[in-house]
Amino acid sequence: MTTTAPISPVPGATASASAPAPRTASPRSSAELIQAEGATVAHNYHPLPVVVAHAEGAWVEDVEGRRYLDLLAGYSALNFGHRHPALLDAARHQLEQVTLTSRAFHNDRLAGFAEGLCELTGLDMALPMNTGAEAVESAVKIARKWAYEVKGVAPDQATIVVAGGNFHGRTTTLVSFSDDPSARTGFGPFTPGFRTVPYDDLAALEAAIDETTAAVLIEPIQGEAGVRIPADGYLAGVRELTRRAGVLFVADEIQSGLGRTGTTLAVDHESVLPDLLLLGKALGGGIVPVSAVVGRRDVMSVLRPGEHGSTFGGNPLAAAVGSAVVGLLRTGEFQRRARELGTVLAEGLSALDGRGVLRHRARGLWAGVDVDPAVGTGREISERLLAVGVLVKDTHGSTIRLAPPLTITADELRSALAALERVLAA
Repeated sequence: MTTTAPISPVPGATASASAPAPRTASPRSSAELIQAEGATVAHNYHPLPVVVAHAEGAWVEDVEGRRYLDLLAGYSALNFGHRHPALLDAARHQLEQVTLTSRAFHNDRLAGFAEGLCELTGLDMALPMNTGAEAVESAVKIARKWAYEVKGVAPDQATIVVAGGNFHGRTTTLVSFSDDPSARTGFGPFTPGFRTVPYDDLAALEAAIDETTAAVLIEPIQGEAGVRIPADGYLAGVRELTRRAGVLFVADEIQSGLGRTGTTLAVDHESVLPDLLLLGKALGGGIVPVSAVVGRRDVMSVLRPGEHGSTFGGNPLAAAVGSAVVGLLRTGEFQRRARELGTVLAEGLSALDGRGVLRHRARGLWAGVDVDPAVGTGREISERLLAVGVLVKDTHGSTIRLAPPLTITADELRSALAALERVLAA
């Protein structure tokens, strides 16, 4: 597996990517820590049996000193790798100044963060929050408020059209329009006001929009569903439909945004500008939770003091780290690396089609790989890769997701693909 041109050097790195140096051993073993966690932490996740104690770049190390190449990158929260020096420097500097004021006061970092985010995305105003789910919830509220105050929808009648197979978070409202039984079962009653149409189906979307529709909320690429990439023209079609119907286009780029797909945003592949853009995960640089709704001024301005808020949203530490993330993306180097390394990833996966892989979907450094069930489930393949030092995560049965840090090297990526080849062959 080769590429036609050299891969760009890692932006901002002080040295070539390598595994972390050995650390002081933990007083407890991985097995002991896993057992203790199982006894004291609610079982809302089913982690792979590895206990990470140290990380750097694209590598993590467990408490016994075993090394693993990270091909999950915190579901894209670690786009810039573990402990990127520029992001650590920004956090350290801010820790020495002020970390939290709450929005009861102004702070000296928020304006610069918002200005940078608006410049990066081409939109006008930003609402800082913390988690991705908070950003989506905020967008739901903004869209409904806009529908009542601007569009003239009757009180409490606003609807939002969403796509089947979506994943926007796990709050009560957000699972109300999920079609994943594990997210919904046992958590009703659910929030009304949502209509679900098939993903990547413009005709169904057009039929679902009526005079009550406030917004269309979609992921430009569906991550949790297995990195589902829509047909060419779908995003441009959504933009045209929503513009013609006078409803908002809300793009959830919490996983797909900030360099992951080879462009700053996934919607950039079709030169589309949504009315509201949702960002998170990588916006915090893998250091602190940072999310934001970025949008048109006339839409964002429907919020007034007291109507929505967050104690930690826009805090100085988050704004400092977020500004550093924007700075890394401003040069375009990470986007270029995702495109160049995406060629390595796509070539490697194509070579495995029919050899344990039924099909794959990839854009930039993001891929969903459907494994032949005869070879194993997604969980089993993930565990086998763990045993040979590669971290991935399964979803929906026999699918695994690959989302390595954008700082990974071509050789490291090829090594991981070779490990996948061996695991599938075995």
